Amino acid sequence: MTSGVSLCVTRAPKPSDPLQHSDPALNTSLRILMSRQSIDRLGPAVSVAMGQRSFELIALEDAVAAQRTDGDVAFISREVTGTSTKHEIHPALQQVYTLLRQSPGLQWVHIHSAGADRQIYQDLMAKGVRLSTSSGANAQVVATVALAGLLAMARKFPLLWAEQQARQWIPMMGQRMPRDLPGQTATIVGWGPIGQKLGSLLMALGLKVVAVRQNVDPSTPWQGGVEQVSFEGLATVLPRTDWLILACPLTAKTRQLVNAHVLAALPPGAHLINVARGEVVDQDALVSALQSGHLGGAFLDVFAHEPLPTDSPLWAMPQVMVTPHAAGHSDGNEARVSQMFLDNLKCWTLGQALRNVVA
Repeated sequence: MTSGVSLCVTRAPKPSDPLQHSDPALNTSLRILMSRQSIDRLGPAVSVAMGQRSFELIALEDAVAAQRTDGDVAFISREVTGTSTKHEIHPALQQVYTLLRQSPGLQWVHIHSAGADRQIYQDLMAKGVRLSTSSGANAQVVATVALAGLLAMARKFPLLWAEQQARQWIPMMGQRMPRDLPGQTATIVGWGPIGQKLGSLLMALGLKVVAVRQNVDPSTPWQGGVEQVSFEGLATVLPRTDWLILACPLTAKTRQLVNAHVLAALPPGAHLINVARGEVVDQDALVSALQSGHLGGAFLDVFAHEPLPTDSPLWAMPQVMVTPHAAGHSDGNEARVSQMFLDNLKCWTLGQALRNVVA
């Protein structure tokens, strides 16, 4: 659909229809907000997910223009947030955020990202809106990117690339000799879908993997050869960590988790890989550890402020690889995120529990 404010589908209920809820609110037409692009792409699938319940698809672009604040459910897909970051919000997205905040009947929002740390999501949850994420949709992609960063740093690709630009042929001998990866230790902070996929990839390469996770039962044997410690036990594994990999959500516990003390506890020459959130790291402490040479290098996809300011020293450091929060981008993500939304929409229609709900 490319014109008009909404697409409305009404179905006559059957007297014995099991989809008719005892709650009268669940028997009314459900107003679903999503981008016009999502309506074009998902309209028929939404109809299937809704079963016998009537619904109205409302394009966010039209809702903003008409100041419609009567939405019940919203799907925030990638094209809605676009190139905005949580620090720099483009005007069109800000209008969507304002609309959501001003929608008194909004009950549930599904978002394309795995993390829910944007302020708008916190504000909506504070008002009682249920929020579900697309955790797991890009896990394979992010894990692959983190692995690529580790391999690039391990094989000194940034150094070799700089020498290529200078047309220098310098053999990798002596102090330049890369270390074998088998036997090295990778400590992965965050043992969700991303951390687990990355852990299996690293173990296949012969690395020892330590998982740092929220809840650890000391009496439970390691699973799959992965050592597990709690966040409180992170300090005990840092001195033997060659690769500190961040793949955790941003929470009160993980904010500034990697500070000067944590970095100093790593062995000289250790590397940091961050595909989590920039705020998990004390960025000033990271810069200092890199400048001093204590930290051997870093692969960074996320930053304390995004976009990374042009005057940040991280841009020019030869031992640092900077990517623009791109680890989760892949052409298959749209379909995976959409399916997660559709699955949850069906659960919502049936009165069942939603998946990936933010507590």
